[in-house]
Amino acid sequence: MADPKGFLKITERELPAHRPVDVRISDWREVYEDFDRGTVTKQASRCMDCGIPFCHNGCPLGNLIPEWNDLVYRHDWGEAIERLHATNNFPEFTGRLCPAPCEAACVLGINQPAVTIKNVEVSIIDRAWEEGWVRPQPPEVRTGKKVAVVGSGPAGLAAAQQLTRAGHDVTVFERADRIGGLLRYGIPEFKMEKRHIDRRIAQMTAEGTRFRTGVNVGVDLTVEQLRAEHDAVLLAGGATAWRDLPVPGRELDGVHQAMEYLPQANRVQQGDVERPAITAEGKHVIVIGGGDTGADCVGTAHRQGAASVTQLEIMPKPPVNRPESQPWPTMPMLYKVTSAHEEGGKRIYSVNTVEFLGDEQGRVRALKLVDVKRTDTGFAPVEGTEREIPAELVTLAMGFVGPEKEGMIEELGVELDGRGNVVRADDYATTVDGVFCAGDMGRGQSLIVWAIAEGRSAAAGVDRYLTEQTALPVAIPPTERPLV
Repeated sequence: MADPKGFLKITERELPAHRPVDVRISDWREVYEDFDRGTVTKQASRCMDCGIPFCHNGCPLGNLIPEWNDLVYRHDWGEAIERLHATNNFPEFTGRLCPAPCEAACVLGINQPAVTIKNVEVSIIDRAWEEGWVRPQPPEVRTGKKVAVVGSGPAGLAAAQQLTRAGHDVTVFERADRIGGLLRYGIPEFKMEKRHIDRRIAQMTAEGTRFRTGVNVGVDLTVEQLRAEHDAVLLAGGATAWRDLPVPGRELDGVHQAMEYLPQANRVQQGDVERPAITAEGKHVIVIGGGDTGADCVGTAHRQGAASVTQLEIMPKPPVNRPESQPWPTMPMLYKVTSAHEEGGKRIYSVNTVEFLGDEQGRVRALKLVDVKRTDTGFAPVEGTEREIPAELVTLAMGFVGPEKEGMIEELGVELDGRGNVVRADDYATTVDGVFCAGDMGRGQSLIVWAIAEGRSAAAGVDRYLTEQTALPVAIPPTERPLV
């Protein structure tokens, strides 16, 4: 284990500092300062190497956390990345974007601040890239079997890499013009710079994975063609059908879905355009939705020079500390201040949008709000609390309601569950022979660790289908849920 007395000697939890607000909102680089590796080593020494490491169960990937904490403490970074890659294809993604349910399940977190698992993870992979330890791993033997992976988010990429390394000929189809899915066009640059995706794509290409962008399966390529040209198909298109807000005034100019707004900002950073078609510059911005996508809209609006930013959430303000109703080692819903919230703006809880109000030109000018209270059946308005707040740009960040049904899913004829998600067996097979499904398309909107875990596990199912056996690891069956 790491230092047996580490958690007694080092009780303070240290994380990388964020760059000063006035500096970082003037660019789009990641918000984090460089972090001293000596401090990372000390933080890793706080790991208790518990008899039952609940952090394993807190993470769908089953990351070998005590093992690589110990290796970092012993300065064996090369072996640490081997143990990290044993369960996670893309720790540079999860180390930046995952909300770290492993830390919520950390045993030390019962009576001390939890081990900085997520920061140790990203420190390992960042050093591995710097040292040249991350290399292509092409297969020694080719099976001659062809697999189509539809969707290039974390689930699709993880499955594609696993299947390529198993010797199959894998082609990833992506309807956007670049690979990465929501990682590319949904996550702002200040949370994860896209160079991290690009170098993984280069590694996977060197391993033999092929990528086809600008191909919308069911439109540009028929389902019949896809199936005829491949021995198996894996659906990994995500839950991209967004939740809308059908209230009066929704049609007004200036009211947009978050995923209409965020990709344009990313395209500016990719060099595609100089100025986004939808911008917060000089405007009073309202973000409806209190989750991570809403926070991404907040940070983007700050960098575009918004006059003001207000985030609305229908739910009550979460508690700062773990409530009794969400005991350890479950992941609690807590009030958190993201880097975007550090940069300014206002958050209003327990409020509902009643109407969008427009001007004579048909543009949104204000929102009519009302306070709400929880009831047994939902939310009820609080009498006498209706009011207006100025709004010149509104982004709807209220989550997603499942995969898009039109086109590919309808043509394939796969069975859907009561929530509109694709039904899967324990091996991730759908109800159509030779067609598998991984990630949000089957699970519903979820965490990046779930996507990668499902991609890895679905790859094992596909491999077994093609060869009647598999040596690929199964992270977790689709019906099993850990402590998240």
